[in-house]
Amino acid sequence: MKKILLFWFVFAFFYASADEGMWVLSLINKKYDDIKKQGLKLSAEDIYNINHASLKDAIVGLSNAESPLGFFCSASIVSSKGLVFTNHHCGYESIQQHSTIEHNYLADGFWAKDYKDELPNENLCASILVKIEDVTTDVLDGIDSKMSISERNAKIEEKIKIIESEYANDQENNYQIVDMFAGNQYLLFVYKTFYDVRLVGAPPSSIGKFGGDTDNWMWTRHTGDFSIFRIYATADGKPAPYSASNVPYQPKKNLKVSIKGIDKGDYAMTIGFPGTTARYMTSSAVKNEIDIVAPSVIKIREKKLSIISNGMSKAEKTKIQYASKYSECSNYYKYYIGEREQLIRNNVLNKKKNIEEKFNQWLQNHSDKKEEYQNVLSIIDNYYNEYKEGLLAYQYLNEAIFGGSELVYFPFKTFSLFQDLQYKLPNDSLQFTLNDLKKQADNFYKDFDPNIDKELFVALFSMYANDVNPLYHLGVMNLVEKKYKGDYKKYADIIYSKSIFTSKEKFDKFLANPNYKTLTNDPFFIIAQDALYTYWMMNINEDSLHFAERLWIKAQMEMYPDSIFYPDANSTIRLSYGNVSDYEPRDAVKYDFYTTIDGIMEKEDPKNDEFIVPARLKELYQKKDYGWYANKQGTVPVCFLTTNDITGGNSGSCVLDAEGNLIGLAFDGNWEAMSGDINYEPKLQRTICVDSRYVLFIIDKFAGATRLINEINPIKE
Repeated sequence: MKKILLFWFVFAFFYASADEGMWVLSLINKKYDDIKKQGLKLSAEDIYNINHASLKDAIVGLSNAESPLGFFCSASIVSSKGLVFTNHHCGYESIQQHSTIEHNYLADGFWAKDYKDELPNENLCASILVKIEDVTTDVLDGIDSKMSISERNAKIEEKIKIIESEYANDQENNYQIVDMFAGNQYLLFVYKTFYDVRLVGAPPSSIGKFGGDTDNWMWTRHTGDFSIFRIYATADGKPAPYSASNVPYQPKKNLKVSIKGIDKGDYAMTIGFPGTTARYMTSSAVKNEIDIVAPSVIKIREKKLSIISNGMSKAEKTKIQYASKYSECSNYYKYYIGEREQLIRNNVLNKKKNIEEKFNQWLQNHSDKKEEYQNVLSIIDNYYNEYKEGLLAYQYLNEAIFGGSELVYFPFKTFSLFQDLQYKLPNDSLQFTLNDLKKQADNFYKDFDPNIDKELFVALFSMYANDVNPLYHLGVMNLVEKKYKGDYKKYADIIYSKSIFTSKEKFDKFLANPNYKTLTNDPFFIIAQDALYTYWMMNINEDSLHFAERLWIKAQMEMYPDSIFYPDANSTIRLSYGNVSDYEPRDAVKYDFYTTIDGIMEKEDPKNDEFIVPARLKELYQKKDYGWYANKQGTVPVCFLTTNDITGGNSGSCVLDAEGNLIGLAFDGNWEAMSGDINYEPKLQRTICVDSRYVLFIIDKFAGATRLINEINPIKE
């Protein structure tokens, strides 16, 4: 299957401190000497090599089937039979989808006893990098620096189409062309994507989510945040949809898992797929984050979490249905609380202003640069001032409307059917669309509760109507105001009783006899169109912002021509290097670099779901039955800290030692550096990792899954 995607990311680059930066694998030669000084014992070719097996061949990006290169987590191959380690929270949705009241794998854990017991995941994909190519010359050929943004983009799109045609016959790989260095460089990423990924093992949530929301984004940490999958392929090793005839994938390279242990100062390296950072931000953009973005997300998600939590408390079935949705919502609810707090505490706004002041001084001393750069900051400032209310509306639309009631979003799945019915396409086309919709509906309604959804609709539409300038209201809000006097509950009672989308039975009945008029007159189909129209009509003109950001980045690079710069994260594969390290979060407080099983017992609270310790784990602790997995002090290490530079998307990334052996899995960042996506904090920023010894201890001693231990064959000394 061939897909070529052009991502219009704008990147920024700042001089990197020792451990700062998420480096493109094909460009690590530029940093290799510095990496080696940190302790690396491998060559650059051991990490990235397109002609021979290298570490890149063992690194996996996890995604959903509808967006194969939209990586939400990272993973790594740890056996010659395609066994994959990632985080528990990365596999959480898959674990939840397999869970029932009778077989609650979220609560009890899951361990496949044999290949035949490994569970397929229809919507989960795993991609492995094949190569990275620099296609800058081809893409930018004929691009004039004096072109307008629209002219430049049109010309680039034309060049991209030419590149696409060169790969048209390759049906085995996926392609992603990514804009780097603010449009000065274009890289082509080639991935082999596997569509048969099966669940092999997962600890109970009392281990995999130990500490819950309370400990999330915090150190100290005692979470066994791991889950295990396996990639399957055809007998000749090619990607294929799930089939009973598929066999475990034999990778070019798999990581060795080490249980030799770590010490402070040891080299540590992550390779994964970091999502997004915004370290180019100007002070006005940071102010927008503090004043508008974070408060909006916090307020809306707090309401969502309250409603979902209340619904989950009423029935075990609902608790399972909404477990993943609640977890996802909660994660970034707390993230934005921390980000806003640390942006203020770490004085990021003034740090950005200092950068801008240095820029202005540089500009005064370089009169030849004034014509090009003198208006850059004022254009960016004006954008955030002019569109302040529109930017608030944009946040609310994403969080409260598209991210609120699922019945606002699900009708988008029927747009293909809408076109089939509108244009009266042939029956074979219609039948294909209907079959696809039936599959999507089965997955959707399995974890859907109309009562919770209606509550979300009422609360979040009311919040939007009250908080957002009427200029940006949806058309339906004017209807509710006039006809129902702003009573969204009364309106919701009517549309939830009428709509074909509110239950699987009603939707299945519609699919059995699809009708254009029924679909287009459905209230939720109308609301979905209304929301989309509102989005497009917000008229927040970003052209001037993108133009100014391009110049701002270009100016930074001209100010420091001898410095090494790195691009913001954009879900492409990256390497970060650093060391195992402790840190001092505030005066008179110093955190050690690791935690142990003793801390789990200290945190135990049988009355709090977040801190329940499984009986089997307590038994192992009491008997000190630790096997190979104890440290020098005679206890089992659980988590540790490094100075690696990561962000969302890096979850599940392998943490490697100087020889490229897996010593842990990255799964979180620390509270004191929650501003790190915008401004790196070298003294505070830490990556929280689950220790490979604890992972294998749980697999071996807790679960008794010795077949997996034998397959992994860990390095003991």
